[in-house]
Amino acid sequence: MANIAEQGAAGDVRIGVDIGGTFTDIVVQCGDGRLYLNKVSSTPEDPGKGVVTGVVEVLKRLDIPVSAVREIVHGTTVGSNTLLQRVGAVTGLLTTKGFADVLEIGRIRTPQMFDLTWEKPEALVHRRHRLEIEERIGSDGSVVRPLNRAQVESTAAQLVEEGVESIALCFINSYVNAAHENEAKEIITRAFPDLLVTASCDVLPEIKEYERTSTTVVNAYLLPAMRTYIARLRTALREVGFSAPLLVVSSAGGMMGADLAAQRPVFAVGSGPAGGVSGAARLSEAMQTPDMVVFDMGGTTAKSAIVENSSPMLTSEYEFRDGISSPSRFIKGGGYMLKVPAIDIAEVGAGGGSIAWIDEGGLLRVGPKSAGADPGPVCYGRGNDEPTVTDANVVLGYLNPENLAGGSLKIDRNLAVEAIRSKLAEPLGLTVEEAALGIREVANVNMGRSIRSVTVERGRDPRDMALMAFGGSGPAHAADLARQLEMQRVVIPPLSGVFCSAGMLASDIKHKLSRSFITPLGALTPERFEVLKAELAEEAAELLGEEGYEEAAQKLSFEIDLRYMGQSSELTVALPEGKLDAVHRQAIYEAFQRDYQTTYGYNNEEPLEMVCLRLTAVGHLENRLRFEHTKAQLEKTETSQSRRAVYFEREQGYVDTAVVSRAMIDSVPRSGPMIVETYDTTIIIPPWAQVHEDSFGSLIIERSSDNKKPSDEQSVGREA
Repeated sequence: MANIAEQGAAGDVRIGVDIGGTFTDIVVQCGDGRLYLNKVSSTPEDPGKGVVTGVVEVLKRLDIPVSAVREIVHGTTVGSNTLLQRVGAVTGLLTTKGFADVLEIGRIRTPQMFDLTWEKPEALVHRRHRLEIEERIGSDGSVVRPLNRAQVESTAAQLVEEGVESIALCFINSYVNAAHENEAKEIITRAFPDLLVTASCDVLPEIKEYERTSTTVVNAYLLPAMRTYIARLRTALREVGFSAPLLVVSSAGGMMGADLAAQRPVFAVGSGPAGGVSGAARLSEAMQTPDMVVFDMGGTTAKSAIVENSSPMLTSEYEFRDGISSPSRFIKGGGYMLKVPAIDIAEVGAGGGSIAWIDEGGLLRVGPKSAGADPGPVCYGRGNDEPTVTDANVVLGYLNPENLAGGSLKIDRNLAVEAIRSKLAEPLGLTVEEAALGIREVANVNMGRSIRSVTVERGRDPRDMALMAFGGSGPAHAADLARQLEMQRVVIPPLSGVFCSAGMLASDIKHKLSRSFITPLGALTPERFEVLKAELAEEAAELLGEEGYEEAAQKLSFEIDLRYMGQSSELTVALPEGKLDAVHRQAIYEAFQRDYQTTYGYNNEEPLEMVCLRLTAVGHLENRLRFEHTKAQLEKTETSQSRRAVYFEREQGYVDTAVVSRAMIDSVPRSGPMIVETYDTTIIIPPWAQVHEDSFGSLIIERSSDNKKPSDEQSVGREA
């Protein structure tokens, strides 16, 4: 292959990397717009190792020198895995006297009122490490009681002596006056330079002491892990010659510098999935299909989100927890509260590596435990003997029984058959095929829950939307999920198996800033409002300037948190441009009423109260990936065709099915059953569906008009 750097790509290569639980996905965008991809096994013991290995491997294949790389942007699961596995820092909390139990009290809520088996998540800070400081700031920002400086230092010394590695500072009402928090932070860092300190005023300068305390504690808990990860990754990249800046995808979908991510890891807990949703929003805009359900299924989890008007649905808070993790607008008290801007994503522990098992009642269950990348599914032959969703798909013929990822990953179907037979089929009195199909169906039901949680539970009807599916396993389950939810159209985007990485390359630098300011909307003066906006704009310009974005490349947009007078929860609405006059007040009021009606099913005529002003600051990148041209930019692949037996339904048994490469699908609709294989994923076209390619390189799957099933001539029933 000719040196790509000599073809106009020199100095302008961008790399997107998504670190998943099973694979690390890499997309290379060259200066001429061409796109190339690579997949390598993730390295959970050191996630950065897989990144460096995969990036060096693909650049070597393309004959691109590392000096040609302009930037590396990636999504990381370090934050989410640290929380999930409870392996974060030994954390301490210093708070105002009388507020040491805020974490325990929380919102005095449980996720399910009558669930007697529910166990409250263990606080990230042990009770003995939650200590009180004599100080008090009033709700108006005045100093009620001065900070006891000597007590701050002695209390910090006590925590250090007990092995605390990171301290969270959260004083009451610091969101209106951060003087005491800043003073305490200075005292601690001067006395203990190696101790990590997170002040709530730096992370979340907003009202509500529980949300602010929890978010600050989570940041402190994640600090050592994220700092260590980024430092090691930077070192490893430098050792192989990289000097390009390293960027991290935030939970809200934009990019931020690695230094900021190392200081505020709480903003990157949902890093990887957010990249995919951002890419889906860009593609939906190009396709002029503004409303979509986004479904991302990898090896460990499945994620769902909504794109409306070609923009991801955002939330200002969510709870991280086991099982199904989702924004806490309706269900609260089930996990660790993070009040940070994030894409509204629901996540469930159902991926290709999710383990199937039989519970005490004799019922088949799937997940949330996963075989991950190491040892991986049984069919990988790496020592695991617990059957997974991937093993079921191999047995049923959905996945290639010999190899995956372009032949780089060898598959042993016999191992999968034996694991399902011994662990599930024989104990349940089923055939191997019935048990394998059961695994797939249970997984589909679990994943359907995540889609319903971001549609039906948000007042949206999934039947009115298209389903965009990607991830290593998403296209293999998308058609069945659409049928389950009565959705008519499935979109499989280009680069679907590595779409989160591609989505990162389609994103801009983005920062979310906020200021709490509680006042009746009618009493808010235009002068005070302009001062608030100016303060946020100045802070945003400074952040973007530090990252190299001139004023011409900056875009600022404001939002406002509102609620009915007397309520404690708020909704965020876009702020129209211009001065706060009578026309703008009415526009804000009407926007809130519409959102409230959509979200809760009713509204009323109560006056509104402003709670918070928010600013989204974007640093626009001229050469970001544009999906309008993706089809022409994709690396060309060879065409191939074969056949294999696939088990779609119990009534039909195995069906002789065409297996084709993606390059063979064009704009002419083709009817199923069919398996479309690509380097990065496998796409299933059931007997009752048809598929064609659109102008952007996406595959469009739709129900056939006759909803047909395979004929008797196609049925070739055989045993495993």
